[in-house]
Amino acid sequence: MVKPVILVILIFITADVCGYKRAGQGNSLPKDIKILAVPIFQNSSLKYRVEGRFTNAVIEEILKRARALKVTTTTEDADATLTGDIRAFRARGTILDQQGRTRVWNVRIIISVTVRDNLRRKILYQNPRLTFESEYELSDDPDSFFNEENAAVDRIAKDFAQTIVSTIMEGK
Repeated sequence: MVKPVILVILIFITADVCGYKRAGQGNSLPKDIKILAVPIFQNSSLKYRVEGRFTNAVIEEILKRARALKVTTTTEDADATLTGDIRAFRARGTILDQQGRTRVWNVRIIISVTVRDNLRRKILYQNPRLTFESEYELSDDPDSFFNEENAAVDRIAKDFAQTIVSTIMEGK
């Protein structure tokens, strides 16, 4: 009775059945990539200055997770390049108050991302249509009015950065 239990335990230990790994130890990027360029994203949407917020969020997330990876904004001397394009930005009212004024807004941003291996000249990751959404609420008190759209865009940029860095670093 003890031998089958020990055998099952050994199978679970030797096989990677759970799929969990420690963060920062994924192997999606080739091991010889030491410098990743993240130039300022393009902005094909009509929203002013949103591309810098997304670029900065990605750089901060990479620096937070991948201590062995250097990040630069120029592609010269970089082993790989992560490029992005803010393809669409939409803010749409979703809930009205009793006077017919919009109180809750939905922000939707569509982004394309490509990671290229500069050494082998091949694409490591590409997604032409990543969609992220968030909502924000406007105050009905004019004295305490604060435009929450920027905070919503920052939340979306952070969610996007966590998602894309997990994907390229951990393969998730």
